[in-house]
Amino acid sequence: MGYAHDYAAAIMQRGRVPMPPVDFVPNWSDGPRKAKYYPGVDSLPLPAADYPTEASLDRAFGGPGDPGAFDLTSLSGMLLDSYGLTGRRLGVQANTDLSALPFYPLANWSRGSASGGGLYPVSVYWVCGPSGPVTPGVHYYSTRHHAMQRLLTGDVSGEVRASLAGYGAETDQYLVLGIKYWQNSFKYNSFSFHAVSMDLGAAVQTWRMWAGARGLSVEPAMWFDEARLQKLLGVRGEEEGVFAVVPLKWAGTQASSAASTGANVSVRRRDVERSREVFTFDALLKMQAATSAHAAERPAPGVLAPAAAPPADPELPVTALPAARPMPADVRTVLRRRRSSFGRFDASRPVTGEQLAACLAASVAGSHLGGDTGTGTAPGPEEDGVRLTKLYAFVNHVEGVEPGAYEYDPDARELRLVKAGRPGEFLQRNYFLSNYNLEQAGAVLVPTIRTSAVLDAVGDRGYRLVNATIGAVAQSVYTACSALELGCGVALGFDNVSYIEELRLDATGEAPLLIMMVGNERPAPADFRYEIA
Repeated sequence: MGYAHDYAAAIMQRGRVPMPPVDFVPNWSDGPRKAKYYPGVDSLPLPAADYPTEASLDRAFGGPGDPGAFDLTSLSGMLLDSYGLTGRRLGVQANTDLSALPFYPLANWSRGSASGGGLYPVSVYWVCGPSGPVTPGVHYYSTRHHAMQRLLTGDVSGEVRASLAGYGAETDQYLVLGIKYWQNSFKYNSFSFHAVSMDLGAAVQTWRMWAGARGLSVEPAMWFDEARLQKLLGVRGEEEGVFAVVPLKWAGTQASSAASTGANVSVRRRDVERSREVFTFDALLKMQAATSAHAAERPAPGVLAPAAAPPADPELPVTALPAARPMPADVRTVLRRRRSSFGRFDASRPVTGEQLAACLAASVAGSHLGGDTGTGTAPGPEEDGVRLTKLYAFVNHVEGVEPGAYEYDPDARELRLVKAGRPGEFLQRNYFLSNYNLEQAGAVLVPTIRTSAVLDAVGDRGYRLVNATIGAVAQSVYTACSALELGCGVALGFDNVSYIEELRLDATGEAPLLIMMVGNERPAPADFRYEIA
């Protein structure tokens, strides 16, 4: 077994056995920026992009059709609505950073994608070949300016193509997603790798929803020659991992025969770090080394089958759910409305059965990352890929559903009772923070995945797939709640072992990796929003 097994075990136990360094305290005044900074580079402002109202969330979750092609305008819209800054938020809520938010340097800027701790460590690079609308080269997406910053001039799309070993060979346009670790680890230290790999999944799933509703396709590759791309981008592996590559079908693109440009091509521009003191963490370094060691060895089709989620237990009592409430709102609108509830849940207004059914269905749709992940592209038959996740629901206040712990059967679209009784006391007792009253949520959804089985099937790099899948599920539920006019919050700070015991997961090897709270919020909240995009 590789190191990822040890790291996964430590994550499961961290509620009872703290991960080192146990005495680490973030130096907030010396924290990093929430984006990379390349001084002196040329910038290309991205064009405004309209979003058709018929591009609904229901269509986004409906599965792939005959995909269209990206152009500069659609690329601009997808980046803005996912990772770009769209507005300033300031509401009275229960999170610990509330007292700092009124001050402009610490302002909370809203984005379509969710991110652990609001830190947004994903770096987006556009490798543009000769068929693109701008001079070929490597560009960094500056979220604060909604602009592309040119880091290298010249066609290096052949390098990306060679790193993918044939995947997505019909294009010369690529989005490359890196994770700058210090942007997250300054706060979360050894836990950082666990958090940022979920951030990757949330970002990719936002793109998949945005593109799917527009008739476009985002199919990520997670297996490629990572060292080759790190060299191309001019980043050091211990500082920034390359987690995914997205080939883009581009308008007017012909199959390119450009070869690799050679081993000496590399971005020479360097990110200028704000922090005066940067720390490294042993577990983070080991996970980067372990998950990148065999990055180019793409798993064979079907190899994930032994890691599939267990089926629903036919012996458990069944609770039927009504049809899911439709979500006709367009994806841009619901992404702009997305936010974390942070203690604003109100149990006096129960969640409807239709709303709960829609949230559960969205979580299943989000678990299919597509691309070379082996998890398929949409809910459906087995040939669409292996279903890695299973969903459980702790029901507090849902119309037509008695309180209790349930497993969700996605094929029958019904709940099966695991344990009867109100779960509020259990939920709050096993939550580490004070920013949510879990009993006030209508339901708490828990996605599980057989982490050890995935690692056994595809090796240590499978840890990135595990967490990206869970991050994609969380983003899907966040977005669905926005469309359903429900509040939502996602948290990783809970006692995983207690959840394993409560849901009786020992026998199946399922690991609960986060919790997703959904419910109505208190009416007429004190809130401030200022839209900037």
